Amino acid sequence: MQIRITKIFLVVFIAAYLPVSCNDPGHSKILAARTDTPSYKLVRNWPLPAIGIPLSQPSGLGIDSAQNIFVFNRTGRTWTEPFPDSVISANTILLLDRNSGKLLNSWGANLFIMPHGLTVDGYNQVWVTDVGLQQVFKFDHEGKLLMTLGVAKIPGDDSLHFNRPTDVAVSKDGSFYVSDGYRNSRIVKFSGAGKYLFSWGRKGSKQGEFNLPHAIDLDSSGNVWVADRENNRIQVFNSSGKFIKQLQYPGFSNLYSITIEKRSQQLFAIDFLSVLSLVDKGSDIYQIDSYGKILTAFGRTGNYEGPLCRYHDIAVDHDGNIYVCDILGNQVQKFSRAGKNQKNETN
Repeated sequence: MQIRITKIFLVVFIAAYLPVSCNDPGHSKILAARTDTPSYKLVRNWPLPAIGIPLSQPSGLGIDSAQNIFVFNRTGRTWTEPFPDSVISANTILLLDRNSGKLLNSWGANLFIMPHGLTVDGYNQVWVTDVGLQQVFKFDHEGKLLMTLGVAKIPGDDSLHFNRPTDVAVSKDGSFYVSDGYRNSRIVKFSGAGKYLFSWGRKGSKQGEFNLPHAIDLDSSGNVWVADRENNRIQVFNSSGKFIKQLQYPGFSNLYSITIEKRSQQLFAIDFLSVLSLVDKGSDIYQIDSYGKILTAFGRTGNYEGPLCRYHDIAVDHDGNIYVCDILGNQVQKFSRAGKNQKNETN
């Protein structure tokens, strides 16, 4: 009884205290000195409320060449452990019109157990990871299966197996990287044909070590950027896995995902803060320039009027619109730069 009372008191104390202590997590002082801080506005009613398929812990996002939005959706399923053994019978991959939010296409039924990451490469091919199946899949734009890596439901740490892989990044030459994240804490590189080349990383907090590499992307030079989630940082490597640098700011909490906008080469990142896994405080969206300076941050801090969110993935289109999937509110949000023409928005 004493333990239960203490736990309840702790939750109440944290919930009452933390909203004050989190208003200035460190990066607000950096932003206060800037005069060119960009601002974003939540686009209401995007996607349209009635797209026909209920959003259920949407976990992955990608943008095709037409700038429409792919969503990897755990349709009718939530993260519970142990994972279910059966595949999801409904469509799990949705294609949304970036302007109207209408559903353009959907597929992926009877293929996945626990959807996680989604990437669209330069050829409009769709790559996804399934942490329940322990596999990585490559599809064409319409959903035809082109490649499968990993052994279904069999975890491992060798060249043929994954252990809860989280994301994929594809280079210009077709070679690709997999963040083999929850259990193996490594990055694996493959040839364009799917041949294992090499891997690096292990569990830890030193340079080149990871505590859950949760997302991955490449810059225009082919450098590998990794959201090292539980270490609250981003690590950068060259194409051979050699450490280059890390980004770690006072405001960072668990880094869930990153993306590099192809035209500006600016970095966008999302994090999530909870206290002792008892009280959810929400996510922030960060925009960071090529010099490593934070341009803006909003979400649980900053100028944002939306609901409490747990962002899991982020994508940015050519016009600078930001898309995030929220596994707490079962929604996808769109933010447009202030001053830009916004469709389907209500104030």
